[in-house]
This record gives sequence, C-alpha cells and structure tokens, in this order.
Amino acid sequence: MAGRLGPDHNGLMPAWSTYSYAFGPLVAVLAIGVFVLVLRWSSKKGSLVAAPARKGAEGEYGLLVVVSRPPDYISGEIQRRTLEEANIRATLAYTNEGPRVMVWPDDERIAGQVLASRNSN
Repeated sequence: MAGRLGPDHNGLMPAWSTYSYAFGPLVAVLAIGVFVLVLRWSSKKGSLVAAPARKGAEGEYGLLVVVSRPPDYISGEIQRRTLEEANIRATLAYTNEGPRVMVWPDDERIAGQVLASRNSN
C-alpha cells in the first residue's frame, strides 16, 4: 500500500502557504538585521571622508624632492602648472616652512631646468 496515508493520519498537514503571512515579514526583518550588523561593523574602521591635509616638514613627503620654494601659494601653483605643461608630474605642498613644489627624484634635474628657463624669460 505504498503511496497511501497511514491509519493515524487524517490527511490534514499544515503547508508553508498557511504560515506565509508570518514567514515573509520574518525574513525581511532578519535580512535588515544582517544588513545593520554588516554596516555597523564596516563603519567602525573610520570615516570614508578624507581628513584635511596636515602640514609637515619638507622631508615628510616620501620620495618627493623639493625643486622650488615659492614665496606664496599662487606662484607655487603657477610653477606646478608650468612643470605639468612640460609633462613632469609635480605637486604643490604647503609645508611648515611654506609652499614647496615637489617632483619625483628622476625628474628633479629636468624640472629645475624648466623652472630656470621660465624664470629667465
């Protein structure tokens, strides 16, 4: 008698569809709870917004070397743009000693020549 219900069984078994009114919201609440936990965990590492730049000494900028010590920020930006027009990667850093135009060590000699030729004109 395979396939037939036993004598103790009356054929009325609860189906998942009878609990679906509670199952859907329960899954949604659990999913939101997991998202909240993940977001709280990931935000403990710090803010994603960059901190404001801090001034440092000339020697605190890694491999970058100083090629110019302009009197103010505006003339430093002009020198930086002059170097970039000559395809030399340069940055303007506002150090404790004032603004400094910095380049990579490989570009130091040619950057000095570009700035010297600009100042002579």
